[in-house]
Amino acid sequence: MQTIHPAAPAAIAALAPLLGDRLTTARAAREQHGANEAHHPAAPPDAVAFPETTQEVAEILRAAHAHGCPVTAIGAASSLEGHHLAIEGGIGLSLARMDRILAVHAEDMDAVVQPGVTRRRLNEELRATGLMFPVDPGADASLGGMAATRASGTTAVRYGTMRDNVLALEVVLADGRIIRTGSRARKSSAGLDLTRLMIGSEGTLGIITEMTLKLHGQPEAVSAATCRFGSVADAVDCVIATIQSGLAVARIELLDEMMLRGFNAYQNSDLPEAPHLFVEFHGSPAGVGEQAQAFGDLAGEFGAMGVRWTDRAEECRELWHMRHQAHYATGALDPGKRTLATDVCVPISRLAEAVTHAQALARELSLTSTIVGHVGDGNFHCGLRVDPGDAEEMARLHRFTDALAENALRLGGTVTGEHGIGFGKIGYMAAEHGEAVAVMRTLKSALDPKGILNPGKMLPPGDEG
Repeated sequence: MQTIHPAAPAAIAALAPLLGDRLTTARAAREQHGANEAHHPAAPPDAVAFPETTQEVAEILRAAHAHGCPVTAIGAASSLEGHHLAIEGGIGLSLARMDRILAVHAEDMDAVVQPGVTRRRLNEELRATGLMFPVDPGADASLGGMAATRASGTTAVRYGTMRDNVLALEVVLADGRIIRTGSRARKSSAGLDLTRLMIGSEGTLGIITEMTLKLHGQPEAVSAATCRFGSVADAVDCVIATIQSGLAVARIELLDEMMLRGFNAYQNSDLPEAPHLFVEFHGSPAGVGEQAQAFGDLAGEFGAMGVRWTDRAEECRELWHMRHQAHYATGALDPGKRTLATDVCVPISRLAEAVTHAQALARELSLTSTIVGHVGDGNFHCGLRVDPGDAEEMARLHRFTDALAENALRLGGTVTGEHGIGFGKIGYMAAEHGEAVAVMRTLKSALDPKGILNPGKMLPPGDEG
């Protein structure tokens, strides 16, 4: 077998007795685990390993560390910035078989899971308990991948991000050592917060093999609405007023006029092609009713039109299912091309400025772009249709993403609110973090001195060990 990384053959030979047929160099498996949903080139590993226990992950990393072979963790592979791509070859460590729900402590409102469990499956398991795990990035991502990328989603405005909903982790370090970070207690002031260090580290500091998650009560009542506005600025001003008023909104999403055009093309509907807000409230029947009325009154002050409410569970699910089809609806606008999705996050007071800048930029560069946003926390996504084989169009795309990121930083924001860095946004790290990048490299060198964990991701080129 021709390998990508020179250390791969020795590491593969060392692991074969341990894993048997759960270690494969078959071309189909390698290509499957080297593909991605974005525009990044395929990057297959030299082999794919399928561990089932923390101890097996530790053995894999010991062998890889001994031979200097890269290891890239792979969850559900729904990443948009290439986190799971083995760009230097080596071992692709699939966590798909580490998919057990180990414990649910209903009285303490927490659950212990392996990293391959998906958000959807956990919530199906929790349904009878009256509890839920609320972080909802849209894709049916693995919980390990969600923690590794510090994911969030439509419910972050009320329930927070993965950073807020992970209590403790079990992590295997680059040399095979197994550590636990945190406990099931809801707070601790004992030692450094290694849990938060690992969350968002994108598999560059260790491999997450077990997670203790905070659960929340399923709401007694849910009410959702859509409304449209005359401009993006009016819609965003309504969002700011809603947040400042103290209304406990559970979801509040902005969709621009191009996104509505995409939905109409995708599902053959006739929604008004104007900026929309999708909102949802959780609570008691009386409380949800009061919140809905208050929001309706507030939205009217900003020119909201066509306000439509529902408290029927099926209609609420349909609304958010439609919202989560944004990627595919964007594809309906320009058939034959691919969608590149990118995101930024800014203080909500600067959100209207950031969104209108993105719209103007797309027009200036003659790019088809939709915008959807978790506007309660200032995060929005642009879906751009491009032909990867058209060098001139790709150059315009990169001008767009560079200008979008630069503007977000100028407004006091970040180059990514939830997609993460991977290697797709690695070029912006120095601009956002400055000298702090050197501190990150120091941490990387301390925990992974040979640089075998997900090399080429997150940190710009430099001395990693």
